Amino acid sequence: MDSHDSFNPLALPICVAQLFKKSFDGYDLRPLRSQIIARTQTNRFDAAGLMDLCVIEQLLGNQASGLRYQAEALHLQRLYRSSWPTSSQPFHVLAFMAPGDIGTNTPIEFLLERSDVVLHMFYVIPGQSVSPPIPDHDVAIVTACESDSNRQVLMEIESLISAWPRPVLNHPRGISKLSREKMYSFLQTIHGTVMPATLRIDRAMLEQVGNGLTSIEQIFGEETFPLIARPIDSHAGKSLAKLDTPSSIGPYLANQKDSEFFISRFIDYRSPDGLFRKYRIIWVDGRPYPCHMAIADGWKVWYYNAGMAESPAKREEEAHFMDKFDTDFARRHRSALEAIAEQFGLEYFGIDCAETPDGRLLVFEGDNTLVVHDMDPPDLYPYKTHHMQKLFAAFRDMLKCKSLISSAGV
Repeated sequence: MDSHDSFNPLALPICVAQLFKKSFDGYDLRPLRSQIIARTQTNRFDAAGLMDLCVIEQLLGNQASGLRYQAEALHLQRLYRSSWPTSSQPFHVLAFMAPGDIGTNTPIEFLLERSDVVLHMFYVIPGQSVSPPIPDHDVAIVTACESDSNRQVLMEIESLISAWPRPVLNHPRGISKLSREKMYSFLQTIHGTVMPATLRIDRAMLEQVGNGLTSIEQIFGEETFPLIARPIDSHAGKSLAKLDTPSSIGPYLANQKDSEFFISRFIDYRSPDGLFRKYRIIWVDGRPYPCHMAIADGWKVWYYNAGMAESPAKREEEAHFMDKFDTDFARRHRSALEAIAEQFGLEYFGIDCAETPDGRLLVFEGDNTLVVHDMDPPDLYPYKTHHMQKLFAAFRDMLKCKSLISSAGV
């Protein structure tokens, strides 16, 4: 079947942000999945329905099934359009996207949902031409993240946009700097910032370290235990572990099937009260915005394992962090935050970070796909909506500003 024959210029998948919200609120997505499956069985050209199933399956924990639905959809067509209502004269944005799981691209629908923007989502597949024609738009943005699996996609996008007729934000060259092994080299010269070197190591070499056949000093050039280890291209803490001694490597590998890993030195970032605090900062056009703050007993911190919902004291501290961000955290780390934005040169990206006991900014990772949302219940988090909507508005204003600058010939 020729995928071009079935092209539907108005393929409107359900907004990903809306599906996430339903899942986040405990809504049972299985009846909706059954309805869409029945619909796609009736209409085998229903690419939008297949894309809906891609997201729903992943939210239900069935990633492999979801990616199979996505592959079917992209065989039918690679261009999709946002489904939220807009005015008669909306602003049009084109997103260059990569195939993959729900963490592969900037969560741009969270940023633009309920706005006066028509979002066109074009999936770039290496070796496949830009067909059918891309709809007219005011500005474009690259949403694909940096990863081994996306390297070819980003190269294809870079070639594609070399003479693009509209401004393109988040250039692939800037995104490529966000790789775990490259980011350290870009940050090590920024005063007030620390990020431990991250190295790739194959399974056999890591096993040799664990067996005492190779010392970690031979790899890093210094004593580095404890180590942080994770499989290549893993995110959200999947298979992330602290290895305190060489003897802890064997048990770790026994539970991993991967052939290659990232390793880095563990830096103890606990605060004087013994708790660990992790921050998510998002830059929009060079300006940092607070996204969240998580406080936990252990070093491996994610927002929803930190017990924020169960602790009024933690939420009060997070509210203070967000409300006083510009005059406190951002002022305290002003030179570092400005230098980070300048170094990567991206219109939209973020970091997960902490503060070391000596007051430096400890960067864990950077990405253009860090999740930013306004799904938290307002009765528990009354301070969040204002800040998230402020970030969303800044993103939309930035898109329009970049378009206006281009059209004015500046």
